[in-house]
Amino acid sequence: MTLDPKSPAHHPAHHPDEALLLDYAAGSLDEPTSLVIATHLALCPDCRRVVAGHEAVGGVLLEETAPVEPAAGALAALMTLLDEPAAPPPVDASPIPSAPILPRPLRDYVGGDLGAVPWRKLISGIDVHDIVVGSAPNRFKTRLMRIKGGVAVPRHTHEGFELVMVVEGGFSDGGRHYDRGDVTCSDGEVDHSPVADADGGCVCLAVTDAPLRLTGPLMRLLNPFVKF
Repeated sequence: MTLDPKSPAHHPAHHPDEALLLDYAAGSLDEPTSLVIATHLALCPDCRRVVAGHEAVGGVLLEETAPVEPAAGALAALMTLLDEPAAPPPVDASPIPSAPILPRPLRDYVGGDLGAVPWRKLISGIDVHDIVVGSAPNRFKTRLMRIKGGVAVPRHTHEGFELVMVVEGGFSDGGRHYDRGDVTCSDGEVDHSPVADADGGCVCLAVTDAPLRLTGPLMRLLNPFVKF
């Protein structure tokens, strides 16, 4: 797994839920969520150790499992799976010569580093870039968000879940501060308005499985027109 040469001493303070790390190690996560976890792992040695432990346990259990006769149609089902979009690539452990901002798993999907991202304006102070994850339509929206320094994301809640990882800069939300590599997950019980750091703004990788719902006194009127 690739260490982040940009800040080798930095360890993220906010991590994915243990269940997500276990599912990632087992290969059972959807591709958009796997992309967030893989990107976090590129920056977090603590979670890399956790995932490595899960993978080691899984390997032992697999070795100790008695072989069984495959069910009818298993070969055909396997060939179908092989034709599906591949999961995010494993995080490479080899050193890289430069110090890119986007960790390797994310660069592979974006097609370059942060400077090559073709941003589009969402609202004043917030730009986005939608990332294509997989070849088949799915319920997930995967995007990079660039928020100018001091700008608050309009207050909102969630019709599903939202998984966010800081790529550059940082933001504050609910009395907590999130820096590069930190991960936070929100659902319908969260009503919030994250604020980007005043001294540099924030770039985040965000995955949602349903639209956000604006809840501010005036912004809620825009729900039919603005799709976050």
